[in-house]
Amino acid sequence: MDIIVQKFGGTSVSTKERREMVANKILGALNNGLQVVVVVSAMGRRGEPYATDTLKGLALDVNPDCSLRALDFLMSCGEAISAAVLASTLELHGVNAVPMTGYQAGIITDTSFSNSEIKSIDHEKILRHLAKEEVVIICGFQGISEEGEITTLGRGGSDTTATAIGVALGAKYVEIYTDVNGIMTADPNVVPTAKIIDEINYEEVFQMAEKGAKVIHPRAVEIAQKGNIMVKIKNTMTSHPGTVISYHKKIGEGLYSTQPSKLLTAITHKEDIAQVTILEEDNLENDSMLLTQMADANISIDMINFFIDKKVFTIDAYQTPLIKKIFSEFKVNYSIAEDCCKVTIIGSRITGIPGVMATIVQALAKEGIRILQSSDSHSTISCLIKKEETKKAVNVLHEAFQLHL
Repeated sequence: MDIIVQKFGGTSVSTKERREMVANKILGALNNGLQVVVVVSAMGRRGEPYATDTLKGLALDVNPDCSLRALDFLMSCGEAISAAVLASTLELHGVNAVPMTGYQAGIITDTSFSNSEIKSIDHEKILRHLAKEEVVIICGFQGISEEGEITTLGRGGSDTTATAIGVALGAKYVEIYTDVNGIMTADPNVVPTAKIIDEINYEEVFQMAEKGAKVIHPRAVEIAQKGNIMVKIKNTMTSHPGTVISYHKKIGEGLYSTQPSKLLTAITHKEDIAQVTILEEDNLENDSMLLTQMADANISIDMINFFIDKKVFTIDAYQTPLIKKIFSEFKVNYSIAEDCCKVTIIGSRITGIPGVMATIVQALAKEGIRILQSSDSHSTISCLIKKEETKKAVNVLHEAFQLHL
């Protein structure tokens, strides 16, 4: 009998009515002859009583310097509450359901508190429960170290739990349920004409997640790709088929056309970016020391362009005070342009296709939008612009590449 993994996010389990919808999704899979493993997040979002950020705030309000070990211990409670309540809900429908912590599910991690990585999964206990025709409900976002410490997997950790469990069990596929109908060609809050993407490959969705789209955690995509397991992004509250993520997607008519409009999958954006410019001649020893200091401070740099007389790169805006402190210590001559946004076009077939960058430049120039910096990979082209021009830029690019059609 095939196994599937269904992951339900915080909004999906936040109310009694929505938990009934979740139960119906699980019952539907059972009625189709599938064995079901469920992964749940903590109930609701920030401000709601059992949400992860709410629980975290209980400790930080007492002590802003609370240890990460203690925070992990506390934050792991949210998923346990969700698992127990959902198990109770399923029991009302005549389903034998077993809630399990990450530890009970055999999820072993390293000891990087608040951002641990899964090292292995001992799935024998899960299989024993499935053999007894029970639904296993696993707490997402958490595990246990080899030393017996409770750990959490960082933002999007429940997605990571779901794909890791799916790979470990050899599941037929993993369903990630959320409050939208699937992955879209752009953020619908920014682009009203954005459309659902029926199929997308791992690389494209990984780039979307890395470049700002809130679709699925990049680490979860990596695990699914390595395990070659299909992932479906679906809506708890509708019957929409959602978006399928796999190695391959169907080849549509004209997909190999040299027209850029046929090559793109999506446009994403990431706000609150700062552009840093260091104004000085090359000094290899000083550069090395400066970059080492930034790395030691966990400052991640992006969109890197190094020239003889200057170095230009971007950082997350919240790290600006920290980098200013480091520059002060090194007596660096620099400037920082804050309130920037990185807009990225994504398509696995854009490499080597003429006219893609020209389309971007022409579309933005027509609206008077200046490109401050650009970078690219084999499947992406990113442009740095001023934050206040984000909505206009994403919309004009979405139209220029005809993603609304």
